[in-house]
Amino acid sequence: MTDTAESAAAQLGNRAVSNSVFILAARTVSRAISLVVVIVLANALGDTRYGQYTTLIVYSGLVAVVGDLGFQSLYTREAARNRTELGHYLGTLIVVRAALAALAAVVFAIALGLGTGLSSLILPGCALLIATAYASLLRNTFYSVGRAEFDAIAIVAETLIQAGLIVFGARRHSGVGYYVWAYAASYTFTIVYSLVVINVFHLGRIRLGLDRQLIWRWLPLALPFAFTFFLTNLYFRAGFVLLQQFRTFAEVGWFTLAYKPFEALQFVPLAIQTVVYPMLGVYFLSDPSKLIVAYRRFFKVLVLLGWPLTVGTFVLVHPINQIFNRSGAFAQSEPALRILALGIVFLFANSAFYAMLNAINRQGLNAWATALAAGINIALNLALIPLFGYLGASTVTVVTEAALCTFGWWFVQLKRPELRLPVVQLTWRIALAGVIMGAVLLPLRSLSIYISVPAGFVVYLVAVIVLRAVEREEYEMAEESLLSRLQRNPPRVIVVGEDRKG
Repeated sequence: MTDTAESAAAQLGNRAVSNSVFILAARTVSRAISLVVVIVLANALGDTRYGQYTTLIVYSGLVAVVGDLGFQSLYTREAARNRTELGHYLGTLIVVRAALAALAAVVFAIALGLGTGLSSLILPGCALLIATAYASLLRNTFYSVGRAEFDAIAIVAETLIQAGLIVFGARRHSGVGYYVWAYAASYTFTIVYSLVVINVFHLGRIRLGLDRQLIWRWLPLALPFAFTFFLTNLYFRAGFVLLQQFRTFAEVGWFTLAYKPFEALQFVPLAIQTVVYPMLGVYFLSDPSKLIVAYRRFFKVLVLLGWPLTVGTFVLVHPINQIFNRSGAFAQSEPALRILALGIVFLFANSAFYAMLNAINRQGLNAWATALAAGINIALNLALIPLFGYLGASTVTVVTEAALCTFGWWFVQLKRPELRLPVVQLTWRIALAGVIMGAVLLPLRSLSIYISVPAGFVVYLVAVIVLRAVEREEYEMAEESLLSRLQRNPPRVIVVGEDRKG
């Protein structure tokens, strides 16, 4: 264990809870604004044009892997482990990404023109693809050095720019292309902001250049990340692509609007994952005992947050859909949302397995897990979409998330019995608390969502406390981490079964 690894572990561990709170707060504000923006956007475009817009976004996501090849995730891990080389790593990847982004734009243009007939949207789509690629690379620097507050600012600012441009476009009755340009503009802001912050706050001295030896050394390590990223997008987006091929753009619009609450909630596990993943990677090198504890607590937190969202969305599906369906064009989205609600808890839990496999240098198994899930997804979509349309796609999404969760859980412990995750022991109290909340929400589902949701939250919180679903040490760890961040003093590291260490 090197001094560098020890130092990185201490810094990332001390900031894990506070960084998660920063990002969760920023993402919550961002998603709340974004959901309002989506409602405005969807109702302004109508089901058919909104289906065209989301089809472009799907193709962009599938092609994005060409512009990255897995280097971004590898950079986040390696820069966290070796801070002194961060500027060198980032400078090389900025140069490499220029060539990869150009290649991705060509592939995207061909796919969009031939696959969907939306050739008029190729130019704004390419601009969005390139802007997103650079913005995501640069902002990952903040997580490598444990300074998530900088990305929290970027998230909120980026969302406000999107909101302003989209509301303006809706009032002008703009076409699909305008909204794609609006999103590209917001990510361009993030690029400029990130470069300024990295330099002003000395997070790393960016040294532009092409280190061919670094690229060739990293490429075999990065490709499993790329493969996993592509397959993840494939199984997330295959339903959209096949719907567009077998059904109308309107049905794509119905499925997309039902998918939006499901997709929007993904920010919660991803926000925590971006903070915890570098920490797990450092613990893997510096302290295996803390790695196990962090992994179990990470999983438990994800279930603690994901399970009540599954129950609440399933019970309150009608009032939730009414919020989105302002124009009346998306009433068909409701049954799809009820089905998708069942997959939320799996969506959350998957982040623990994904981050853990990457952190312990087993990204190849992550790729295998994702490949197996993608195969299940595509096969079931091909079977069910021609028969059941968007409802079939919704069902397949839930089955795929559950399958990926199973594969990830198994691969983490494969040949590593010390990493076995006692799922039932960690979650049964949480599950019971969620069931109690659901029972209380049932008679309240006809009331305003502004009454039922707070009531459900209070019931769940009380049930968690009464059932002792969260241990005393976990409360203390969170409290001390937050207080230490405010007071600029390092918190004590609390590990179950060990003495507390200063």
